[in-house]
Amino acid sequence: MEPRYTYLLVDLFCIFFPLLFSFFPAFNFYKTWKSFVPAVVITTLFFILWDALFTHLAVWSFNPKYTLPYRFMGLPLEEILFFVCIPYACVFTYFCVKKYVKFKASETLLRRAVFAGITVLLLVAIFNAPKWYTSVTFVLLAGFLFFLVSKNVKFLDVFFLSFILILPFFFLSNGILTGSFIAEPVVLYNSKYNLGIRMFTIPFEDTFYGMLLLLMNVSLYEYFGRKIKDF
Repeated sequence: MEPRYTYLLVDLFCIFFPLLFSFFPAFNFYKTWKSFVPAVVITTLFFILWDALFTHLAVWSFNPKYTLPYRFMGLPLEEILFFVCIPYACVFTYFCVKKYVKFKASETLLRRAVFAGITVLLLVAIFNAPKWYTSVTFVLLAGFLFFLVSKNVKFLDVFFLSFILILPFFFLSNGILTGSFIAEPVVLYNSKYNLGIRMFTIPFEDTFYGMLLLLMNVSLYEYFGRKIKDF
């Protein structure tokens, strides 16, 4: 296999089984696509703009050895596909957990935990303001969490449980993209703009970047689901 297909294959692998199982009668996730499509479009547009800006500012870059030559706003097409494939797999997981797992966290404890997390995120961002990947990611995630808590949304406990279940697959897919199992990283990070902490080869910030990506998708999925009575 040619190395240039690496990123594309990671994207396709992540979406293959969730897409396949979406049509199984036990799930029928495809019936909620009317909610998922606008959610992923809005979130993808936001992340493309953010991603393109940080690529322009050299916060990160993409290894041409592992990507196809096609670019949009300076981004490999695989990077844009990433913002569809990964959320699809993760929203499908959220959908399954919500449908089949009887889980309800204490609202009081959840709110306290979220506010504690927001505080930590903001403190780290403030003390590392010049590290743009760290500070921007942490501020955006903290702000979005605060917005959701202020709106008293009821899905955060299921989201966090789903996120925990997704983490092993996150470490596998993101590990490949950051060089865990291949000769060179697909995504190259400028250490000037992050904390320099790695989980294996994965930058610490990637977990929170991923959480924000998935949380925005799930939040909009829930919003459109209620608005158009999709579920």
